[in-house]
Amino acid sequence: MGFIGQIALILIATLLAAAISQRLGMPAVIGQLVVGVILGPGVFGVLQNTHLMHAGSEIGVIILMFIAGIESDLDLLKKYFKPAISVAAIGVLFPMIAFYGYGELMGQGFERSIFWGVIFAATSVSISVEVLREFKKLNTKEGATILGAAVVDDIIAVILLSIFVSSFGVADDNAPNLVVATMLQLLYFLGVILLVKYVAPIGLRFAERIPVHGSVAIISLVLCLSMAWLADVIGLSSVVGAFFAGVAVSQTKFQDEVSSSVSSVGYTFFIPIFFVSIGLDMEFGGVLKNLGFIVIMTLLAIATKLFGGALGAAITKMNWRSAFVVGSGMVSRGEMALIIAQIGLSANLMAKNLYSEIIIVIVLSTIVAPLLLKRTLKV
Repeated sequence: MGFIGQIALILIATLLAAAISQRLGMPAVIGQLVVGVILGPGVFGVLQNTHLMHAGSEIGVIILMFIAGIESDLDLLKKYFKPAISVAAIGVLFPMIAFYGYGELMGQGFERSIFWGVIFAATSVSISVEVLREFKKLNTKEGATILGAAVVDDIIAVILLSIFVSSFGVADDNAPNLVVATMLQLLYFLGVILLVKYVAPIGLRFAERIPVHGSVAIISLVLCLSMAWLADVIGLSSVVGAFFAGVAVSQTKFQDEVSSSVSSVGYTFFIPIFFVSIGLDMEFGGVLKNLGFIVIMTLLAIATKLFGGALGAAITKMNWRSAFVVGSGMVSRGEMALIIAQIGLSANLMAKNLYSEIIIVIVLSTIVAPLLLKRTLKV
């Protein structure tokens, strides 16, 4: 029952924090992220990142990206897919070069230096999606480019991770073959086309005929969770699967009904847990000792994605204002970078004495991202 009490605390704290953030002119998500830092091990230690908390967080980010998919315009996503590829590619290249250079300067050696680049090449747009929704900018050219780039970015990050763990990491007999993993991912995206064209429309029409309250929302969640699970099984991020499940639902007549039902579940329970859980990874034990390292790494994390993403957008003839909105939307690292860091630690691709500091940098870049995005949206 202790976890039930923690959930009650999270819900009331995030509600008040979001209200305060909005009164101060900041995105609501900032207050929710800060709640995790304050109530987590870094400050008061009231909340811990337990197995149950992690599970609630996973469901929260899956539902958040499912809602983003439902609210997305597929034609707009297709139209801005070329800029998305450019944003993702340059947004990966900049961190790889910058963090490799800084790692070598810090005496980390080739493998560990370049793995820093792999960690910070990953983008997690779940936070940016929330800000875009709050400012009603999700269905704009900037929003579509950010969402498209996030999918491409995720694929690049997974491929890089597979290459570096298999080439330089500790041997793992269970690690999937890179060629096999790539083939499975290609099959997955073919499955996405079938989902959009046939599976979702047929499944939801069948659900409509079931005389049970909420049957359409239940079947839509089954599609969402199944796609998220399958994405995770083949090595992609679960949020990619959830997002495409949402896009599939958006192409049916049930779009508004599902969005309303799922948003009620997500925003009143699971999504606040996700936002708070990000702050729970923050611990300040070695902050003072390595403060300079943390500051430089955080600045690099922000600058490489901001300018890399902006340049990628500008190359495709997007104006610089829009380009910097896109770059800001790519700054957040979140759960994807945390997962890569954990895998890197277990594969001996990261120095154990700098692991906590890397986690702090990831969390700091995630907290700064919505502030930066709001600033560029207002310009």
